[in-house]
Amino acid sequence: MQDGIGIMHLMLAFNTERETGKSLKLSVYKAYLPQLKVEHPWLKEDCYSSVLQSVAINLNKAYTNFFEGRAKLPRFKAKHHRQSIQYPQNVKIVGDCLEIPKIGVVKAVFHRLIEGKIKTVTISKTPTDKYFASILCEEEEAVRWAGSPTCSTCRGDASKVSSNKTLGIDLGIKDFAIVHDGSEVQKYSNPAYLTRHEKNLARKQKKLARKIKGSNSRNKYKKLVAKVHERVSNSRQDFLHKLSRKLVDLAHVIIVENLNVFWDWYGIASYQKQYPTWDGECLLTS
Repeated sequence: MQDGIGIMHLMLAFNTERETGKSLKLSVYKAYLPQLKVEHPWLKEDCYSSVLQSVAINLNKAYTNFFEGRAKLPRFKAKHHRQSIQYPQNVKIVGDCLEIPKIGVVKAVFHRLIEGKIKTVTISKTPTDKYFASILCEEEEAVRWAGSPTCSTCRGDASKVSSNKTLGIDLGIKDFAIVHDGSEVQKYSNPAYLTRHEKNLARKQKKLARKIKGSNSRNKYKKLVAKVHERVSNSRQDFLHKLSRKLVDLAHVIIVENLNVFWDWYGIASYQKQYPTWDGECLLTS
């Protein structure tokens, strides 16, 4: 993980020294890699050359998006937060384990069957020291839309196919969302997950503030605080995915109002201690 962050920081410093007003070519980043390996031998210890080239490709894409106005300027990442590393090849599945180059065989829990040829594996580390692997596979069979008779997840189950209804979704203050199908209105209450964990979070944050910076005790409580935030985040994501899946199964067309959710909530409900989690894209992409 540190290799990926380290090479990204070195390349960021390399690029910010040149105020050209446009992104450097990808070949420039890749040509810079051998020099970095000589200056920093630790780059060769835990990962192979394709991993470092993936970092160069990602950084080049980030700068291209910035100069074309699609994203913000790439910034330096802290090593204490979420980290990731990308393996574009040579990762294998051995039984219930992942075989990672220069690391070895790592036990893993697979939530679904891995089919096809493995192309890219991205390993992420959360602030609570949990590791997740996102595996990109290439299959010979053409990918079909959800609900299609040839879709592997929906084949033989017609109940999963969406109906011809059209739903309109409005963001509420007291309720999370108000759904209208033209004849009936249904309200979904705000679960307020942060409020449920507020006292627990405040207690742990208070203990964290009293610890000496750099001490093992502070690192321990930092992880405890991160676990509370992770629990809140997981609860929110679970609620969003279940609700979005339910709405997608009910309707063929979903219409969501286009507004600046944060500022609307800030102005209308500034008295509240927390804002409901809302992700309009979630309803469209599920």
